[in-house]
Amino acid sequence: MAKVTLKDIANEVGLSPTSVSLVLNDRPCKVSQESRRRILETARRFGYVPNQIARSLVMQHTSTIGLIIPNIESRFFASLAKNLELMCRAKGYALIITNSDDNPQNDAKLVRLLVNRGVDGLLIVVSNEFAIDEQLIANLSTLPTPYIMVDRFIDNLACDKVRFNNELGGYLATRHLIEHGHRRIACIVNARSNTGRERLDGYTRALGEAGIRVQADYVLGSDYYIASAFDAAASLADTDATAVFASSDNIALGLLKRLYSKGLRVPRDYSVVSYDNSAADVLFEPALTSIEQNVPELSRAALDLLFRRIDEHEAGRLGEPEQIVLDPKLVIKDSVRTLEG
Repeated sequence: MAKVTLKDIANEVGLSPTSVSLVLNDRPCKVSQESRRRILETARRFGYVPNQIARSLVMQHTSTIGLIIPNIESRFFASLAKNLELMCRAKGYALIITNSDDNPQNDAKLVRLLVNRGVDGLLIVVSNEFAIDEQLIANLSTLPTPYIMVDRFIDNLACDKVRFNNELGGYLATRHLIEHGHRRIACIVNARSNTGRERLDGYTRALGEAGIRVQADYVLGSDYYIASAFDAAASLADTDATAVFASSDNIALGLLKRLYSKGLRVPRDYSVVSYDNSAADVLFEPALTSIEQNVPELSRAALDLLFRRIDEHEAGRLGEPEQIVLDPKLVIKDSVRTLEG
């Protein structure tokens, strides 16, 4: 069966295709209520489906948002993508989700890909805040589409940013361990990222407030992958640490996998505080005390700002860049024991 067109409906009701288009797209027009009723009834009877691509070309508005995330297998980023998709759909928008595979060069390619697809706005979680691809900077600096950097950001780029207070999260995690009598606290952290550096700063602040010296051999480097953290945790045996701040859930999972392979248990042998509060409860015992980043709150803040920028863009006026910083919170579970004396 041939696809029904605006012209088919116009011929049936005896009106122009322009008038039919305006009625079906709910646009202002000088058409009587009776003619409007006939157009809508005929469209329903014919099973007319609007051509969204053609409509987008006319309206210069596609009702799509692009999302770039570094690792779609990450529980945090998977949750972020899910929340953003649900919120976009509730507003009548489609979310196009892309995965950069933690490769800065892919960030630049995906920005071009999504802009060429005509998205109305972009949400970007960069792969690496320090190994920045120059092409990405060039693309973003001249981008004709509103965009928001979410969770991770590029320091010297003047743009809208929505993130959590990572320094506070690292501080809360470490202070919790100190309050339970731990003074020899290791930290497994990705110090090659802004998020990791800020969480490390919080760890350092909490130790300093308690009069505890930071020991270099207690700070173990890891990427945000389970395998990397598993390797990094091997060095834990060379320290006399009694507790560990694992600065992401994937890092915590890698740590637990290493400890359990050696017959060690949490919190009997090591107390652990994780970050993200999105993993391990099902996979491991006990449930991990963790720093929670409220993903729905982050998603809502990012989308609210992006939709405001889209409205401003369409009106030909853009406000000054904003940075929204949300506070994480400590969720206490069963992975920290109290040291006596």
